[in-house]
Amino acid sequence: MKNQNLQKIEQLWYKLYPNQKEKLNELIDFLNSKKDSITYAPDDKLWYKKGLVYSCYVDLFAGNFQNMKNKLDYLQDLGVTILWLLPILESPMKDQGFDISDYYKVRDELGGNESFFEFVELAHQKGIKILFDVAINHTSIEHPWFQDAKKSKNSKYRDYYIWSPTDQKYSQARLLFKGMVNSNWTYNPETQDYYFHRFYEIQPDLNYKNPDVLIEMIKIFAFWKEHGVDGFRMDAAPFLWKEEGTNCENLIQTHWILKIFRASLDYLKEGTALIAEANQPPKDVVAYFGDSDECHVAYHFPVMPKIFLSIAEEDPNYIIDTLSEKVTPPIPKDCQWFVFLRCHDELTLEFVEPKEREKMLKYYLLDPRWNFREGEGIAGRLYNQMNKDYKKVLLAYSVLFSFHGTPINYFGDEIAMENNEEFYKKMTELTGYKDSRYFNRGPFDEEKMHKALTDPASDSYKVFHGIKEMLTIKRENEDLFTTQPTYQNIDGIFKVTRQKENKALTMYNNLTQETKTIDNITLKPYQHKWQITKQ
Repeated sequence: MKNQNLQKIEQLWYKLYPNQKEKLNELIDFLNSKKDSITYAPDDKLWYKKGLVYSCYVDLFAGNFQNMKNKLDYLQDLGVTILWLLPILESPMKDQGFDISDYYKVRDELGGNESFFEFVELAHQKGIKILFDVAINHTSIEHPWFQDAKKSKNSKYRDYYIWSPTDQKYSQARLLFKGMVNSNWTYNPETQDYYFHRFYEIQPDLNYKNPDVLIEMIKIFAFWKEHGVDGFRMDAAPFLWKEEGTNCENLIQTHWILKIFRASLDYLKEGTALIAEANQPPKDVVAYFGDSDECHVAYHFPVMPKIFLSIAEEDPNYIIDTLSEKVTPPIPKDCQWFVFLRCHDELTLEFVEPKEREKMLKYYLLDPRWNFREGEGIAGRLYNQMNKDYKKVLLAYSVLFSFHGTPINYFGDEIAMENNEEFYKKMTELTGYKDSRYFNRGPFDEEKMHKALTDPASDSYKVFHGIKEMLTIKRENEDLFTTQPTYQNIDGIFKVTRQKENKALTMYNNLTQETKTIDNITLKPYQHKWQITKQ
């Protein structure tokens, strides 16, 4: 009897490529050739549902993988269980590695493949899972495929990309980098036509209507899986398939592709997680979980700005409404949301109401240069956005940790790192783009880390140890964190309760500027308290 995963691949394949049996056989032959060579699999297949994700750029956090090894004890001490490595693959670095020129090679300045493989093994020994970024929607213009494709219409790799004699095709596809990129098409003088890109012109989109592209991507996943990578964050997942007359987002064919990725990886060996980077409303994002047969994890983008808005307006209802089923539908049991305060990108305002966007810009756009995409986002570090008030920073973390989802910590936020003016200026000059996200992408502040570990009077110490204390409670009561929480707004206090059998955890988050008393507990302005009770 045919394996279920192979059945699924075959069924979906013929929906995408009705007359491509030969290519299907090529894919299945490849999977069979790899099946016995993959020996590593995480002990716990649901590893992505527990602990803390730490997100970092290797070069900016530690310099290279040799130095990353020395940082593992620091991460373990904080309570990190999952390390999300922002782009590490070969790249001209015009978009901090999201422009990949070789999918099989870790950048030399990071130490190359061998150094990475050694690091993965050591991280696993310390109980830390590794996931990294793969831009599945596009490559760099310096990728050999594109270099060959742009030279001639007869290139072997021509159909790996999307070409048009005019720049009018897919006219309903929105501009994702409004204010920085004026069109989704760029002229190629060598073949006198245009290539399609959803991001910068240095990132031409791949053409998944060509089955060779899909097979290539599965081969890439299999290579890294074979070397111990636990999960892949699939950058720009909603944009894979393009159809005229649509906005080219969230199309059913995109979901079929992702299901083929999942079935292929599961066929090789279960336990590798696929993370969808789908910056969409939750009602659209839940589709990326499929019926537990697509992505394991997705990001909950809309709740992020609501945390900030709730603190600014002293009103937990912004959060409670966003997490309610009318906005966030239920998801399959084996799937998970990743939730976060900040990341390498902007604090996105794409999916808040216009009036809420105005409020957010008023409260948090403390410097006009932090503006991203003409008011659709605010760049900058968490500590800066909270006006350097460590109490608000810890309050925001307490709120985040109370959600049903796995929290992400963006590197440096745990030590109250600040915006990096020097890095912003340097990258603006280097790339030519006034991309405000460079404020929050500067190198790790070793001095602040030292303070976080040794100077109790510093904000860095207070933030680091405050987060660590919360994570210790979380780790020691992981059973409670698997339960569905109850969210309440009690006079500006965001009260969150979790209960399992005879044990309960109550998290009190005072979002107001006033001292409040609740359940005989007094909370100072912006204070949080967690209480465990046994019955």
